Amino acid sequence: MTKRINHILLAIIGLTLCYACAKQSSPMGGPKDEDPPKLLSSSPKDQSLNTKPKNITLEFDEYIKADNPTRNIIITPSLEKDKMEILAIKNEVRIKLNQELEDSTTYVFNFQKSIQDISENNPAENLKLVFSTGSIIDSLKFSGKVAYVFPPKRLDMEDVIVGLYRIEDDTMDLFSDPPYYLTQTDSAGNFEITNIKAGDYRAYAWHDTNNTSKAEFKSEHYAFIADTITIRSDVSEAHLSLFRGDLSEFKVNRSSPIGNNYDVVLSKSPAEFHVEHPDLNNTLFFRTEEKNIRFYHTEMLDDSTQIRLTLKDSVGFKIDTTLYASFLTSDRKKEKLDATLGKDKEFLQSINTEISFNKPLLEINYDSLYVKYDSASFITINPSHLSFEDSIKRSTLKIHIPINDTIQANNFLFFAADSSFLDIEGEFNQKEIKSNFKRLKADDLADEVSGEILSDELPIIVQLLNKQGEIINEVYLTTTSKYSFKKIKAGEYQIRAIIDRNKNQKWDPGNYYEKIQPEPVYYYYDVENKSNTVLLRGKWTIQNINIASTLESGLKSLTEKPDKVDQSTAEGM
Repeated sequence: MTKRINHILLAIIGLTLCYACAKQSSPMGGPKDEDPPKLLSSSPKDQSLNTKPKNITLEFDEYIKADNPTRNIIITPSLEKDKMEILAIKNEVRIKLNQELEDSTTYVFNFQKSIQDISENNPAENLKLVFSTGSIIDSLKFSGKVAYVFPPKRLDMEDVIVGLYRIEDDTMDLFSDPPYYLTQTDSAGNFEITNIKAGDYRAYAWHDTNNTSKAEFKSEHYAFIADTITIRSDVSEAHLSLFRGDLSEFKVNRSSPIGNNYDVVLSKSPAEFHVEHPDLNNTLFFRTEEKNIRFYHTEMLDDSTQIRLTLKDSVGFKIDTTLYASFLTSDRKKEKLDATLGKDKEFLQSINTEISFNKPLLEINYDSLYVKYDSASFITINPSHLSFEDSIKRSTLKIHIPINDTIQANNFLFFAADSSFLDIEGEFNQKEIKSNFKRLKADDLADEVSGEILSDELPIIVQLLNKQGEIINEVYLTTTSKYSFKKIKAGEYQIRAIIDRNKNQKWDPGNYYEKIQPEPVYYYYDVENKSNTVLLRGKWTIQNINIASTLESGLKSLTEKPDKVDQSTAEGM
C-alpha cells in the first residue's frame, strides 16, 4: 500500500514539473532580463529577391509575445491587416498573409516595438524585414517633419501617420482608403518612409486616434501637401501642418417655429453670417448659439416673413438661402434672460470686460449700474462706457470704464441690479450681476516686450498668450512686421504670429478639396535655451523677441531662416 502511494506521489510531481517546463512564464528569481530578443532567422530572408511568400516566419533566441501586432506592425505597401493572421508561438512569429502580393514590389514589415520577450517585455530593436517580389529592392526615401498648427497641451505624436498615395490611385485619399506607403512619426514629429518605388505621389498626415489608417475630418487633425511629389531620388525636409477642418456638408438641417420664435438648425456652426431683412434690428432680431440661429419678431404674430441668409463655415463652404420664417401665437414659456460676465478681473487704467447674454437686448437701465470702490464711493456707468460687440446681434456688451488716477483704491466692484437689462422678448435679468476687479500695481508690470515677425507677408496677427494658452493681448500688423506689448503683468508667456492671408483678422483652416492650406502660425522659440516661453518681470523691457517664419505644409520654406537673432534667438515652431 505504501509503495502504491509513493508511486502516485512521484507521478503527480513528475506531471507538475512537465507542466511547469511547458508553460511560457517569467522565471522565478535570478537577475533581471534586460536583453531584447534577437532575430536568429527569417523566412523569407531579409533583402530577398523574386519571392512571393504566403507565410512569413521569424525565429528569435528566446520566447516572445506580440503586442497588438495588427496596430503596431507597419507594412508598406499597405496590406489588408484584417485578412492576416499574426501569432507568437514560443520563440517564433508566424504571419499568414492570406492575400496576393504585387509583382515587382518591395515590401517592408516594420515591427517597431510589437515583438517583446516574455519575461520583461523588452522589445526587439530595429526589427524590420525587407523583401522584393521582383529583381530589385526599391531604396528611395521620403522624410520630413509633422507639426500641429496649434500644438495641444499634451503633445501626442505617437499615433500620427504619414502616408503616400500613388497618383494613379486618383479615387483614394486619406479620408477613404489606407495609403500605399505609410509610417508613424517619432515623439518629435520626424518621419521617414523607406524602400519607395520611383513615381509620383500625394502626401498626407493625420492623427489616427481610432486606428483605422484613414482620417476622420470631423474628429482628427490632418495635413496635406497640395502639390504632387515626384520621387526619383530621396526627398527630405518635407513639412506637414496638422489642423482641424470639418469637411462635412454645410446645410440647413431644419427650420421651424418654436414658441413665438423661429429656429434655423444648421449642420455645423457658422464662422460668418449675414442676415438680410428690412426690419432687421428694428422689429426682427436674432441670436446664434453654436449650430442654432433663433429669430425673434417683436410685432409679428401668426404671420410669416422672408429672410435671406448668407452663411459660411470654417473651411469656406457657403449657404445662400431664403427662408419664410413663421412667428406664431404660443403659450410656451419664454426663455429667461441669462448673463455671463467675462473672465478678465484685473486692470491697469480701465476696467475692460464684457457681458454675454443668451438673447438680444432691447434696453439698458443705467440707473442700476455702477462701480463701487469703498463703502460710500461709486462710479456711475453711462452709455459712453458700454457698447455692443455686434450692433446687429446685440447679445454681447463690451464694458470700458476708465478709473481716475486720483482714486487710491485697488479693489472695485462692478454691479448691475436685477432688471438692469431688458431683452427683446420683454424679459429682465432676474439676478444681480456683479464681479470684483483688482487694479494692478505698476511695479508688478513689465514695461514692454517687442520684436519683429521675420516674414515678408502682411497682415499679421500677433498674440500674447499666458501659460493656460489664453490670449492676453493682440495686435494686428498691416504696414509693419514689428510688434510691441506694453504694461504686462509679470509671468511666463508665449508669443505667436498668424499670417492673415485673407485679411479677415482671424485664423482660417485649410480646405483639402480646394487644396488651400491653413493660414501659417509661427511661435516664438528660443533656440539657445530651448524654450518657447518669455519670462517677464516687473519693470523689465525685453526687445528683439523675433519670430522667424519657417516651413508650412510643403517642401520649401516660406522664407529663409536667419542664422542668428539678436538677444533672444527665435524661430517658428
